[in-house]
Amino acid sequence: MSRIGRAPIPVPAGVEVKIDGVHISVKGPKGLLERDLHPNITVALDGEVINVTRPNDEKINRSLHGLTRTLVANMVEGVTSGFAKTLEINGVGYRAVKQGTQLVMNLGYSHQVIVEEIPGITIDVPTANSVVINGIDKQKVGQFAADVRKKRPPEPYLGKGIKYSNEVIRRKEGKTGSK
Repeated sequence: MSRIGRAPIPVPAGVEVKIDGVHISVKGPKGLLERDLHPNITVALDGEVINVTRPNDEKINRSLHGLTRTLVANMVEGVTSGFAKTLEINGVGYRAVKQGTQLVMNLGYSHQVIVEEIPGITIDVPTANSVVINGIDKQKVGQFAADVRKKRPPEPYLGKGIKYSNEVIRRKEGKTGSK
């Protein structure tokens, strides 16, 4: 049996979980998340614990077991504490400013790059060179952060661009010239 899939998910106080067959909804202090699950996997609420089980050891069911448990655990964590991704902007003249619900970035192009907040995502700009993306849905937060990073990915020679705060850029050496 999956080591991840068989671990129970504790439900903290203040979180409501409703399971209707293959549909699960989790409501907490930060908001509401809903998801349709695969019909082969059974999710059951036992008091203050959610258990995820599979019917047999077929390959598809084994692969869905740990995935489903992780998705449900991320829903519970999202409505209680939320998720955040921090991006760093490196480069001379590269900076970000939040104007209303828009993230306005100068990234070395001839124009400003403007990214609009989407529902469920909030953008914070604590300094001109860092952007924090917050939300309750882990997948949405990660996808939005990846979309912002795609506007100017970091390059390996000078390290200019947008990178995750925990990302390490492998630097390359420039041309050496003739000997």
